Amino acid sequence: MGNDDRLKLKALLGYWAEHNREHSQEFREWAERARTMGETDISTGLSQAAGAMDEAGKLIDRALARLEER
Repeated sequence: MGNDDRLKLKALLGYWAEHNREHSQEFREWAERARTMGETDISTGLSQAAGAMDEAGKLIDRALARLEER
């Protein structure tokens, strides 16, 4: 991988990790709003989506850490 690609990948991984955290938080906020509206199935789905986003974020964080080790 060329240095330009490595730098771009590092920037993208950082961006994606932060972007996922923002989405996860937003999903949680809307899950709570849905719960207060009585939409428990929607709330549950959004909470699950937030958890999946968190897992994806961990994988992205690990990829970034590996790239920084090299």
